[in-house]
Amino acid sequence: MTFGVIGVLALVLCLAAVIFLVLVLQDDSESGDDGNRIVYGLTLNPSGFDPHINASNELGIPFFSVYDTLVYRHPQTMEFVPGLAEEWSMADNGLSWTFQLRRDVTFHDGDPFNAQAVAVNLDRITNPDIPSQKARGLLGPYTGYTIVDDFTITLELSEPYAPLLDALSQVYLGVASPKALSEYSKNTYQWHQVGTGPYRLDEVVPGDHIILKRNKDYAWGPVFYAPASDQSLDTIEFRFYEDAPTRSLALEDDQVQAIGELLPADAERMIGNPALRVVPVPIAGMPQQFFFNTQRAPTDQLAVRQALLYGTNRTAIANAVFQGQSPVAYGPLTSVTPFYDPVVETKYPYDPDFARSLLQGIGYQDSDGDGILERDGEPLTVRITFAPWNQMVDVAQLIQSQWRELGIEAELDLVSNFPDLIARADSGEYNLIGRYDFGVDASIITPYYLSDGLNNWSGYSDGELDDWLREAVRQPDPAMRAQLYKSVQGRIMDEAVILPIREYVNLNGTTARLDGVIFSGQGWWPLLRNFQLTQ
Repeated sequence: MTFGVIGVLALVLCLAAVIFLVLVLQDDSESGDDGNRIVYGLTLNPSGFDPHINASNELGIPFFSVYDTLVYRHPQTMEFVPGLAEEWSMADNGLSWTFQLRRDVTFHDGDPFNAQAVAVNLDRITNPDIPSQKARGLLGPYTGYTIVDDFTITLELSEPYAPLLDALSQVYLGVASPKALSEYSKNTYQWHQVGTGPYRLDEVVPGDHIILKRNKDYAWGPVFYAPASDQSLDTIEFRFYEDAPTRSLALEDDQVQAIGELLPADAERMIGNPALRVVPVPIAGMPQQFFFNTQRAPTDQLAVRQALLYGTNRTAIANAVFQGQSPVAYGPLTSVTPFYDPVVETKYPYDPDFARSLLQGIGYQDSDGDGILERDGEPLTVRITFAPWNQMVDVAQLIQSQWRELGIEAELDLVSNFPDLIARADSGEYNLIGRYDFGVDASIITPYYLSDGLNNWSGYSDGELDDWLREAVRQPDPAMRAQLYKSVQGRIMDEAVILPIREYVNLNGTTARLDGVIFSGQGWWPLLRNFQLTQ
């Protein structure tokens, strides 16, 4: 009987200890023992977050830190530096690239990183059943791979492809855990992503928030990653702020500690607030611009397109709409993009008198005194199609006002979303259409200007331009590429294929408590490893 009582007491004490431990763990979990924690505002809720499938720049804001890439662009020098690959070399004929991989890397789920893991990712990206919107295209003429040994892999191409390293530095070609890819379907993996990066995916509530936790085993990052410290971020929660005016309010109220794409007026106002910082990041690629439809009257005439360029006061637009925080754009590439040619800055200075003389030279005049130019009884009218992002409405309205003074009537055609914009492009029922794209390699413009390019919304066709664009992608010599892209930019502007407006600058806001705020070479993606919470 005595033994039984003692046994019962021991059992009760044991159960009490277990219950206490559970309560302690539960309390730790519920109390949010997150270490250094911030909320980061996302400005778009993409249709999907899987970088192998989806194409949004926004998905890279959290997931550039979940994945490592084979190579990186150094954010200051823009040179390629080692990532998961320690070394690489191109074959003399340009038809293959061999990558020597790191041997000390582990995925967040504990599986080792090796050449087979890279192969699994390449197979997934190129699988016809995986509806890749961007990753597959980034690989260009990729045809397959050869696993040389556990830590060496060769990528094979059907023709030389100079942008390959740039492609491999982007989040869309981040290397995912083969184990995780096998455990989840193509539709559900996006909520269970596993990489090798400095942060691991901890929780996703679709449409509400994403939580990343610091990978404390991370010891293989690129040279520009800061070492972990007591001030490193342990937890980042991402929340959505799609309505632009709410972003500055959330930052000022300390609901978020970092957020991008502030309205220019809000960013201007914040500059005087000592509790906040504005971090402008110029974005490489194409500027905010309008493509002229060269297949539809009246913009099928070169003189009309040139007159519209001369008759647009782009400096006034940049100052009025973007508070002078975005440089005026002059050509098909932004000035921070490699191979940008500053000669384009000398073309089409604002000159409304010259614009009028060009139009008069091809027979346009105001014959009835109503202020609108006519030719053969037809008024000079153009249709401008655009979506509502990035203050395009304000831009279009200012253009409309400026052209009205020239005697040109501009009809504004606002579409609500990107699919509608594509549908309008397919219809050809526009004279100008707004479109831009981002990328560090100048080849980002290729599909927009090739005669048979997928995104040739201008309808412009030029065999010599096609040859330059194709050779610039094949040519490994940077000096030769620079000369080819110089010719490309000159031809596009001489033929007035586009109306450039302004170079895109992402206006990021952060609390002053955050130090080490830096973004990837692509401009969009924060290097969360470097962020330091000082208070």
